Amino acid sequence: MDTPADPHAFRQHDHAHCAGDVLARAEVKMQALGLRLTPVRRRTLEILLEQHRAMGAYDVLERLAAEGFGKQPPVAYRALDFLEEHGLAHRIRRLNAFAACMHPGLNHSPAFLICRTCALVAEAPADPVHAALDEAAAPLGFVIERSTIEALGLCPACRGAGA
Repeated sequence: MDTPADPHAFRQHDHAHCAGDVLARAEVKMQALGLRLTPVRRRTLEILLEQHRAMGAYDVLERLAAEGFGKQPPVAYRALDFLEEHGLAHRIRRLNAFAACMHPGLNHSPAFLICRTCALVAEAPADPVHAALDEAAAPLGFVIERSTIEALGLCPACRGAGA
């Protein structure tokens, strides 16, 4: 199953509701898996949910340290790795950063649409792209186990501003 497009990243919306909804779904997913969001994991996810932007591990660490969670890099990296491993965050390789998953609990492999001007990131459905990759790999006898699609461009606001 693929993820629906995230209609919120590139337009005005009630972001507190958006982030709260994602956090609630993340909590349900963790309970279903018999796992828990420790205070540092939960706060890391909340930080990632503050905006539809990807954040570097050191940016997250800076915020965590300012809030008393510790200032050593493993604090942030362990929390981010946990969130990524359990489908609550995605690693955006192009930006060397992490973004909150906007669809926790759904088995998906989205394409990431990254605005080159304002750095907003949206998840978009990628089933057709992944199917094309599988089709291209099959004659070579290759089975794709994981792929990340990242597209760089302009969001509607930056495109409208003539960026």
